[in-house]
Amino acid sequence: MPLVAGVDTSTQACKVVVRDADSGTLVREGRAPHPEGTEVAPAAWAAALEQAVAQAGGLDDVAAVAVGGQQHGMVCLDEDGSVVRDALLWNDTRSAGAAADLTRELGGPQAWADAVGLVPVASFTVTKLRWLAEHEPANAERTAAVCLPHDWLTWVLAGGQWGGSAGGRQSLDALVTDRGDASGTGYWSAATGEYRPDLLERAFGRTPALPRVLGPAESAGTSTTGAQLGPGTGDNAAAALGLAAEPGDVVLSVGTSGVVSIVSEVPAADATGAVAGFADATGRYLPLVATLNAARVLDATARLLGVGHDELSRLALSAPAGAGGLTLVPYLEGERTPDRPTSTGALHGLTLGTSTPAHLARAAVEGLLCGLADGLDAVRATGAEVRRVLLVGGGARSEAVRAIAPAVLGVPVLVPPPGEYVADGAARQAAWVLSGADAPPEWARPGTEVHEADATPGVRERYAEVREMTAERLRAG
Repeated sequence: MPLVAGVDTSTQACKVVVRDADSGTLVREGRAPHPEGTEVAPAAWAAALEQAVAQAGGLDDVAAVAVGGQQHGMVCLDEDGSVVRDALLWNDTRSAGAAADLTRELGGPQAWADAVGLVPVASFTVTKLRWLAEHEPANAERTAAVCLPHDWLTWVLAGGQWGGSAGGRQSLDALVTDRGDASGTGYWSAATGEYRPDLLERAFGRTPALPRVLGPAESAGTSTTGAQLGPGTGDNAAAALGLAAEPGDVVLSVGTSGVVSIVSEVPAADATGAVAGFADATGRYLPLVATLNAARVLDATARLLGVGHDELSRLALSAPAGAGGLTLVPYLEGERTPDRPTSTGALHGLTLGTSTPAHLARAAVEGLLCGLADGLDAVRATGAEVRRVLLVGGGARSEAVRAIAPAVLGVPVLVPPPGEYVADGAARQAAWVLSGADAPPEWARPGTEVHEADATPGVRERYAEVREMTAERLRAG
């Protein structure tokens, strides 16, 4: 019974799962927190990994390990492999101006979409490198190599130094990544499978060393414990692999933000910037849309009504579909998709008949789902074929969200049991590397709920009407 381990080095924590390579059965697991903030010393990730591994019983009996990690973060190393400065994370927005500058300099959004399948925003590594070159030239000059959080932690597992310590046995030439994470940098193209050093030089002024991009099941060498190392991948691609998502499967995560990604056979190049043309961890593509408003819409509505989430669900399911015309456009934090950062929420259709807690609860759930359905439409417009939705995240615990989702999304909705899908995806990749097979292993996932498609006419049309009405008011000032 060979064992494999999967690591999720996320923004908040490091999670480690150890699973049976053949069946996928969970054997043990561990977890350790990461520091808060939008810039973090990578040494903190290595320390958290050590704690999580210890809590999971160590890796001495593990045959293979792989790392899934938060995308886009900028890790700069000097020629000796020491970290130059704290890593800037995906949620650090100081490079927003650099993103606008880079977009303009290359000739606009279409030029970037054609080049690398995405339009620069502050999240992407390429914009952070421009910021570093402009604001910290001494640190930029010291930078000999640039990698991503999961790349760096894989390098550490293979014996690379960390914490500024000497004696690491891995050189910068040993840095590796995968196509899923590379596709979120802004200087690697999912469509061509190649780096764009010209874009890197445009951003940074020169071309530092970059990790070698491995194939989906290509070995990254061995760890210091003797385990095979997988190439790892970014968190969204790892989650899709952990869920065993297939072409046409949409992974819809209802968390603090909403994420809509789809495993596709075709690359995406959306000049509007709504869809990021990422790659997945299997050799396919993973077009992705992010929204700002998701599970916290439910939190806000429950707070407004003075009820808990279970009662909010009961109320929503007691109201008629369409909430009698009461419609909530839930831009409670502005919105990213569509790009309306200064928008606020809007409630329309309030009458004596709809002035009930049940109608408001229903409108909140439908509004939340309609916003995510807009993201689904955006990925569909890139040429991806939508077959079904895999509903995950904290918001998926809501009975009302699970029950109403097929009516709004118009496709079958599967709700897997809660799990650490990023770490599970990394473990599944590790098992794939270990097996040398043409495809990742099939691991059973019992307990998945299936909700068949049952579109309710008029709900999305009414939402679109109110959404555009609010846009007109915003434009009018």
